[in-house]
Amino acid sequence: MLKRTSTLRLSLAALLVFALLLPGAATSYHTGIGGEQNNAGEVIEDVAKEGCLCHNPDADNTVQVILDEVPYGWTGGESYTMHLQLIGGPEAGGAWTGGFSMRVSDGTLGGEDVQNWEGDVTTLTQIEASANVADRMWVIEWTAPASGSDAVTFWITGNSVNGDAIPGADDRWNQLFFTLPEDEGASPAGLRTLFAGDGNVQAPEPDHHGVDLHHMGAKLRAHWLGLLGFGAVIVVVVFAGFLLRYGFSTSYQGRSNQLRLRYHLNRRGDQ
Repeated sequence: MLKRTSTLRLSLAALLVFALLLPGAATSYHTGIGGEQNNAGEVIEDVAKEGCLCHNPDADNTVQVILDEVPYGWTGGESYTMHLQLIGGPEAGGAWTGGFSMRVSDGTLGGEDVQNWEGDVTTLTQIEASANVADRMWVIEWTAPASGSDAVTFWITGNSVNGDAIPGADDRWNQLFFTLPEDEGASPAGLRTLFAGDGNVQAPEPDHHGVDLHHMGAKLRAHWLGLLGFGAVIVVVVFAGFLLRYGFSTSYQGRSNQLRLRYHLNRRGDQ
């Protein structure tokens, strides 16, 4: 009886330890993250500013955080659509591929398949559905504040993960910070691309090798037209060879030809 009681206590203790460790091991923020967070007992003021420390203690420059279609300066009240993309890190696979946390010092954030963290319009993060996109790309819309405001600072943390829903050493993240001034006529026109990382972007491997003839389009037509043109040249050369051989040769012993006929005509005219 005493032995059975001791075994039961050990089993309950082991189950309790497992239950305590499980939440920490399985914690995943694929539903979005932002603002103040607790990391191993340490309070993070803002994930966008300090990074995804629960996945890795340090930023990794092999992850490229790219923000495209960024203006050089903003006009009060105008909305700007930008594209945020992460390149690098572990291979995109599993249940989740990546996420981000973004904050601006002024203006409002929105976009497609994204959400404001806890209703704060100056923060933005992915939703669960957009945490599993192969290209790790999100469409972001920022509406500038009223004219006369200070320059606006952007903080972006991008997290590229291996998809196992468990924060670990295989996950990689990086940060992009920049400031946009108000456009008072001094800013250049047009848009630009900003990025953070080492710039070592590898092109993706093709899904298959070779080219499907049905998708070659104009290139395939040009190929066949080139072959037809080459064949036409060969035919013309052969025809010209036969014409020279049998049409104008004086040594041809067969039926009369044009050159022999012309020769006779010239002689008759001379007489």
